[in-house]
Amino acid sequence: MKKTLWAALLFCLPWTAPAQRKGNMSEMEQSMRKLSMAQLAISSLYVDSVDEVKLTEDAINGMLSKLDPHSSYTNAEETKKMNEPLQGNFDGIGVQFNMLEDTLVVIQPVAKGPSEKVGILAGDRIVSVNDTAIAGVKMSREEIMRRLRGPRDTKVKLGVVRNGIKDRLEFIVTRDKIPVSTVDAAFMVTPTVGLIRLSSFGSTSHDEVKKAVKDLQDQGMKDLILDLQQNGGGYMDAATGIASEFLPKNDLIVYTKGLRTPYKEFRAQGPGLFREGRIIVLVDEYSASASEIVTGAIQDQDRGLVVGRRTFGKGLVQKPFVLPDGSMIRLTVARYYTPSGRCIQKPYTMGDKMKYNMDVIERYNHGELTNADSIHFPDSLKYKTLRKGRTVYGGGGIMPDYFIPLDTARYTKFHRELTAKGAIVNADLKFIDKYRKKIRRGYASFDKFKTGFETPQELIDLVLAEGEKAGVKPKDEEELQKTLPELKLQMKALIARDIWDMSEYFAVMYEENPFVKKALELLEQ
Repeated sequence: MKKTLWAALLFCLPWTAPAQRKGNMSEMEQSMRKLSMAQLAISSLYVDSVDEVKLTEDAINGMLSKLDPHSSYTNAEETKKMNEPLQGNFDGIGVQFNMLEDTLVVIQPVAKGPSEKVGILAGDRIVSVNDTAIAGVKMSREEIMRRLRGPRDTKVKLGVVRNGIKDRLEFIVTRDKIPVSTVDAAFMVTPTVGLIRLSSFGSTSHDEVKKAVKDLQDQGMKDLILDLQQNGGGYMDAATGIASEFLPKNDLIVYTKGLRTPYKEFRAQGPGLFREGRIIVLVDEYSASASEIVTGAIQDQDRGLVVGRRTFGKGLVQKPFVLPDGSMIRLTVARYYTPSGRCIQKPYTMGDKMKYNMDVIERYNHGELTNADSIHFPDSLKYKTLRKGRTVYGGGGIMPDYFIPLDTARYTKFHRELTAKGAIVNADLKFIDKYRKKIRRGYASFDKFKTGFETPQELIDLVLAEGEKAGVKPKDEEELQKTLPELKLQMKALIARDIWDMSEYFAVMYEENPFVKKALELLEQ
């Protein structure tokens, strides 16, 4: 009855609206009233039942879709998943794992984590969770993770199969906070050059980078390669904090301004852990947002050089608005500008996300990713660095000082298909399962492994066999021979990861990396 009365009122309102508009209603109030009336009409009179929650979410998404490409809405579950990688931890059992066919294989238990504490080892197969089988039942990876994760201090019973032990083992694991590291790798490339690879800018990234810098300095680091390739960004505070470690106190890092957001500067706080040594920043077309803040500050302040390809060009500042149900609107409120005044954001058309999302493909089609001569900037986009007066360019993204072309021929089609079909991962897991102890005994340190280990033919044969099972074969002998060098390097890196960690993986993979090679060349000059 109440809905009927409201509906009747609803259809009377349009007749009185003009008079009210001339009265005391603002355009904002009129818009809100109009939206409420539409929702009331649908919920009261629509011919079929509707999901009012979804209708509301669709309305929010509809409004945001007409704005810039980075204003967005996420429901409560999406918001939690989006924030988790940046928050520095999650609740779980603490293992790195991969799927061998349909069985979860532990790559490494997290050091001092809940699984390591109860005795779970690398190579163990987790086959059941709370007496429910997760192996051999085609359970999705997402569902397995859902069962393993849970609130801190809750317990979970794991059924484990271990090589060399006939009976199935059972472990009761008490879930705990598991740290999420955003520093993928930190290692010495040469006796005096260190490298830090950062995957994103999370709540713990500043502290992680400071620790990595200190550790590398203790190992003799004089110069630093900061690897921000494929780093899509994250928290602005993390970016300004990290940049502060490399710049003199009070140096401008970035400033923001918008139509309704006042101009605001962010400056280096000092004293900074790494103020003297040289810095080379590595970037590519997927380095975005916070990555571009750090890169732009280092370039504009002439603190270091940039190597790679033009960055993504995400220079819009989003402010989060958390709604009562845990959902969130991330609304663009300002733009980022580098110290020289360059706007980081690349051009876009309001409401046209499709064209915006195709930008990297368009760069490839135009030749920008493979040939520096394909990149042209008008004089209006030229800026000067603040100390040496070098020419840098605006127009969206950060253009590197030294260009590294995309090597489209580095990985053969056969190699890409082996990766896509899981043949490489499956072969690695089977090989390390068989030889883990032998490799540990044979190589007391990673340095000995790096210089002395060569990928055996047995492992290559295993990869080829896994590929054949998945229907992947080389086109001919020439393609096979062209694939082998990169494949052998990758397999060696995966074994290093399985025995040690991700720093060792990248230490192997970067032996032939053109970005790193160029950085070392510049540091030798």
